[in-house]
Amino acid sequence: MVVKSELEKLGLHFDTIELGEVEITDDMSKEQLENLSVALKLTGLELMEDNKKILVEKIKTTIIELIHFSDEQIKINLSDYLSEKLNHNYTYLSNLFSEFKGTTIEQFYLANKIERVKELLVYDELNLTEIAWKLHYSSVSHLSNQFKKMTGLTPSHFKNLRLKRRAALGSL
Repeated sequence: MVVKSELEKLGLHFDTIELGEVEITDDMSKEQLENLSVALKLTGLELMEDNKKILVEKIKTTIIELIHFSDEQIKINLSDYLSEKLNHNYTYLSNLFSEFKGTTIEQFYLANKIERVKELLVYDELNLTEIAWKLHYSSVSHLSNQFKKMTGLTPSHFKNLRLKRRAALGSL
């Protein structure tokens, strides 16, 4: 909505606006491009013209959408999924991502899965078995082991800390 509003303010016409991508139908002057860049920066967004940076952002967006906004279980491994979605060889995607982000796609994927587990634990609507199923872990123990490895806490200990903290805040 922010991007749409800024484009309209600048009188720029567009075909589509999707998460992280806009297809502008007009030829833009340098001044319009600069004005759009400044307007987006004021809202915390950034105009990207470097195709490699754009592809890295698409990798991130694809992974985040898969983990946070989709209940679909991919029937293929992550590397094939990203290659199909982004129409690039996975080795190229992996090397590019590591170069720009200083971490691997797999580490980014796992970190986002653990963040999603934390969110679901805090919401307290699903038990650990349901969370493991929702995030496509092979078992609760696999989820628990990965969670402990990445956070230093077991999922139940994390949940108890959140509950104690919430209770302490409630007594103020």
